[in-house]
Amino acid sequence: MSYTDTQRERDQVSQSLSLDAVFHLEKVSKVYRMGETEVHALRDVDLELRPGEFIVLLGASGSGKSTLLNILGGLDRPTSGKVLYLDHDLTAAGADDLTRYRREHVGFVFQFYNLIPSLTAIENVGLVTEIAGSPMDPGEALALVDMGERSDHFPSQLSGGEQQRVAIARAVAKRPDVLLCDEPTGALDYTTGKLVLAVLERVNRELGTITVVITHNAAIAAMADRVIRISSGQITSIECNASRASPEDISW
Repeated sequence: MSYTDTQRERDQVSQSLSLDAVFHLEKVSKVYRMGETEVHALRDVDLELRPGEFIVLLGASGSGKSTLLNILGGLDRPTSGKVLYLDHDLTAAGADDLTRYRREHVGFVFQFYNLIPSLTAIENVGLVTEIAGSPMDPGEALALVDMGERSDHFPSQLSGGEQQRVAIARAVAKRPDVLLCDEPTGALDYTTGKLVLAVLERVNRELGTITVVITHNAAIAAMADRVIRISSGQITSIECNASRASPEDISW
């Protein structure tokens, strides 16, 4: 292929991208090598994420959901393809640039809360605000997730749902552009899980943070602007909800 042909192809791709998209993923693949075995975690994924969206990623274990989330968050690099955050090419970024990207733009929420046991709730949140550019006050972040009255409690004094809400406060305290949540209700019972989903919905609505939630629970899809289904490393469908359900209105 000549340079002219290559440039024309790139121009066509660029013209097809939404001008307001925050993330562009183009033909993203990820291959893990284990000895002589190759595991294709992602295969030619094209995806855009837009400001303020609430996205639910659905798929079975091993489908590639967490790999996609890790690539969006700068925790992993694709084997091929391109990941753009605004006008920044994350696939070409060095280790220091990716660290800065994670610190300034990304909040992570995992299935297990990863709070520091020897620190109170407000101290756990405060750790993040010390390295952020324009963070929330830790108390404000805890109030956002309805944990202001438990700010002086240690993780051992909090229930699982309360610890998860502190973890969400820690993630959003630096005012991230995107909040990436990997099975945030996976370790919680039904009632507590719905409380955590309500917190994520509130963060998305009030802060305008792009929120991406990985789950195997199809009922949660009703909360989303878009539902992305993944199987064997490929996006099999993208569905738009005409309206978003309230966490209180979903059941499983």
